[in-house]
Amino acid sequence: MTDTPRPRRSALYMPASNAKAIEKARSLPCDVVILDLEDAVAPEAKLMARLQAVEAVKAGGFGRREVVIRTNGLDTPWGADDLAIAAGAGADAILVPKVSSAADVKAYDAAIEKAPAGTKLWAMIETCAALFALNEIAATAQDTRLSAWVMGTNDLAKEMRCHQTADRAPFWGPLSLSVAAARAHGLTILDGVYNDIESIEGLIDVCQQGVQFGFDGKTLIHPKQIEPCNLVFSPAPGEVDWARSVIAAFALPENAGKGAIRVEGRMAELLHLSQAERLVAVAEAIAEADAA
Repeated sequence: MTDTPRPRRSALYMPASNAKAIEKARSLPCDVVILDLEDAVAPEAKLMARLQAVEAVKAGGFGRREVVIRTNGLDTPWGADDLAIAAGAGADAILVPKVSSAADVKAYDAAIEKAPAGTKLWAMIETCAALFALNEIAATAQDTRLSAWVMGTNDLAKEMRCHQTADRAPFWGPLSLSVAAARAHGLTILDGVYNDIESIEGLIDVCQQGVQFGFDGKTLIHPKQIEPCNLVFSPAPGEVDWARSVIAAFALPENAGKGAIRVEGRMAELLHLSQAERLVAVAEAIAEADAA
């Protein structure tokens, strides 16, 4: 199940083959650093990247940022060793690619069984097959380390042979169903990357769309994308104020036991109370993280 709310607005992929990029990640304002051994690393650099990622995690210095190692798949020449060695690094999570079934999750979970208890399993949802097994994949969170999904929209577009339009219309079904399945089983879920590094306006648009879908944050490919992403995925001050008002109103003695009350001229039900409590918890975690 999902752990205590914490900011995961921005998750930046950094090629673990690039020592300077890893060092830079220690000072960037992203919430999550993903040290990538897979797509961002050429075959001849895979072994070096693995070594540098593990050394970076063990060395620490990432502050309040979550540190995740993305490994190669078990169906590649590097995957099994990636997982075995990454399991001993003590990362916050290990992100695995192209998960298409519940059996895949269990295989990856078994491969990192010797990892510290605090190391979670994150899975990429990026295949057509996964879209027809979302509930089954998410349900494995009950008895594995699985705690988060990351959408791999580039790989998904390749498999679907669809066009990545500005409004992402070909992905509306996959994205909304993935969010629903993740929520049904208490998983964090992060949106896929935005490829046009120079278009901050376009990035903001897709971040806003991601918020509308219900994503917790977004994966990124360049440091310049971090601050716009953090801004969009942070609760607006007005939302936080309203949430605090709802919490305070339900705490009044005269409202004890009521299922619905009126707050500042608007109806609020108990479901709004639980939403308000989570939103405030996330806002407080963001404020603490940004102050660190």
